Amino acid sequence: MSPILTRPVREQLEHDRVIRELQGRYKRKNDVIINVGNEQNQSVTVGELVVYPDLLLLGDGGKKLLGTIEVETGESVNALEARAEWAVFCKLKVPLYLYVPPTSVDTARRLCAEYDIPVAEVWTFHITYDQIRFTMIHRSTDAALLKGVVPMKPHLRPGVTVPPVVAPVVVAEVKPAPAPVVAPPAKVVAKPVVKPVAKPVEKAAVKAAVKAAVKAAVKAIVKPVAKPVARAPAPKQKVAVKPAPKLKVVAKATAKPVAKAKPTKISKPVAKPAKKAPLRQGFGGQAKKGKPAAKKRR
Repeated sequence: MSPILTRPVREQLEHDRVIRELQGRYKRKNDVIINVGNEQNQSVTVGELVVYPDLLLLGDGGKKLLGTIEVETGESVNALEARAEWAVFCKLKVPLYLYVPPTSVDTARRLCAEYDIPVAEVWTFHITYDQIRFTMIHRSTDAALLKGVVPMKPHLRPGVTVPPVVAPVVVAEVKPAPAPVVAPPAKVVAKPVVKPVAKPVEKAAVKAAVKAAVKAAVKAIVKPVAKPVARAPAPKQKVAVKPAPKLKVVAKATAKPVAKAKPTKISKPVAKPAKKAPLRQGFGGQAKKGKPAAKKRR
């Protein structure tokens, strides 16, 4: 298990996303097994240590280990990770491919040189929205060779074999013959070339030449203004002037003084006429005044 036990959530998601992207790229030519997050799909044993690389590249139908790939984030590029994983993966007789963020390239190079870790290739990855771009930073020609012979017992699935360890070939260094000593050529000092100084020109002549050049430039730039074309005067139109109508003088009505209203006399109430007594009819057909005669009792 990696020494980085707790990785930030954002970096862990980024780490798993890069692994899946690499699986799709390497799957075109090789069989690829990935160990994403807490998954342990395939392990490799080096001595008595069991490790789980991020990606394992297999060939010959999944029977031969061709290489290992390790993806790191900003927090996992450190000395503890380099000694616990990178140095162990390099003991396998297969190349190691290292993928780191762009800001951790110098740190990864320093750790590889400090702990003598041969890495086949160093790549950087850059995530932009839904795209991941990879850039190769370093490639080694002899990264697959080990510095020493180490007994390995890889713990792979049945049928998977690891190529035998081959000691690196030591090539004797051939020193080149010393070159003959040749005397340095004599230095030739070039003499400075002295140019003749031009005679001073009189100030009046210079002023006259400048004025003439200015006038010529102004004439070339300024164009003469075209004179306006004289137009014939428009014929005068006769305007019929109507005589103003005579104004009638209306005499103002003189206001007469209003006569004072006479006070009204209050009339006395008129007495109502007295009711007349009804006429009664007497003998002989004549009407008589007075009360009606009472009826006789029978």
